[in-house]
Amino acid sequence: MDESARAAAAAMDAADPLADRRALFRLPEDVVYLDGNSLGALPLAAERRIAEAVSGEWGESLIRSWNAHGWLDLPARTGDRIARLIGAAPGSTLCCDSTSINIFKLLAAALAMRPGRDVILSERGNFPTDLHVAEGLLGLIGRGRLHLVARADIAGALGPEVAVAMLTQVDYRSGCRLDLDETTRAVHDAGAVMLWDLAHSAGAFRVDLATSRAEFAVGCGYKYLNGGPGAPAFAYVRPDLADDVAPALSGWMGHAAPFDFEPGYRPAPGVDRLRVGTPPILSMTALHAALEAFEGVDMAQVEAKGRALVDFFIAEVERLAPPGALSLVSPRDGARRGPQAAFATPNGYAVMQTLIADGVIGDFRAPDILRFGFAPLYTRFVDAAQAAALLADILATGRWDRPGNHVRAAVT
Repeated sequence: MDESARAAAAAMDAADPLADRRALFRLPEDVVYLDGNSLGALPLAAERRIAEAVSGEWGESLIRSWNAHGWLDLPARTGDRIARLIGAAPGSTLCCDSTSINIFKLLAAALAMRPGRDVILSERGNFPTDLHVAEGLLGLIGRGRLHLVARADIAGALGPEVAVAMLTQVDYRSGCRLDLDETTRAVHDAGAVMLWDLAHSAGAFRVDLATSRAEFAVGCGYKYLNGGPGAPAFAYVRPDLADDVAPALSGWMGHAAPFDFEPGYRPAPGVDRLRVGTPPILSMTALHAALEAFEGVDMAQVEAKGRALVDFFIAEVERLAPPGALSLVSPRDGARRGPQAAFATPNGYAVMQTLIADGVIGDFRAPDILRFGFAPLYTRFVDAAQAAALLADILATGRWDRPGNHVRAAVT
């Protein structure tokens, strides 16, 4: 890293209003971590709370913890912490299950809301689990079809047969970001239901579900929310609809009185009816504690820092990298992008493996994309500068081209 870049990065870090948040996370000193859009770093609060929950609650209180330590209402309390980050009202968001399962539940509810329509509209490049779940649901109910279009063609595909638009706000490969309000308005104008996947939005920038009037949303807990590997996901239902949603998975925890042990199903009031089975208390405890890192944080500052980090990184990469070695996949306009930078390059997998071996962790997305995620709570500008300089050096020297770097691991 040259002195001019180091000085510029240091100045921006010194002026960063979120700089104190980095100390809330466990980050190895010899690593630049730019993969928080896939797995967030470990919050120290989560580390402490897990130890307390294991030894003090499970270990000492045992089953009494459901009452003594509030295990039963942890999904609602954690959901309320997430709600603040996505512009949702208290009581509208539930922490539960996985993103895939929540998509299934809410897609089924959306189709039931539009009985005269049978098309689920989504993107051809949407994250595969969303599409797989939609295919499975349609096969199960024996009607309807999944219509896939390019992101640019969404508005034109909103015909009278569309029951629900299932869209991911931030594209997982490129970081391209849809306008939440504008897109929801177009879906509603077409008479369809809006279901957002906020996996790469929640905790990354400002989201305002209440203003958008979207009916449903889902998202995961382990990316920018830092809840740990496989952390529970969340589901949002617009408050005026919550008492009318018919759960497709009617489990005992979504019953109005689960400990009455009635053989018949009566849905709980509000979003609690989306609960299915017993919540994973240890992983949900980690997520609940991880969300403390956002307390007192202005999401406008999070968004501004994320945009500035990516702008700085892109500029440094393009200044330093050999001409023609990379092509920018992410939108250059920060308003149209999540806090992510993606570059395409031949042999991208081998290049990323070399970066990781040298202490800069990003990830690779097929067929040729180097993906770098900038988590505003803990990523520094000096990290961005260091990563850009190392990437440029790897490309210039060609040292990525070693046999071991081309061998694909199971997780890329």
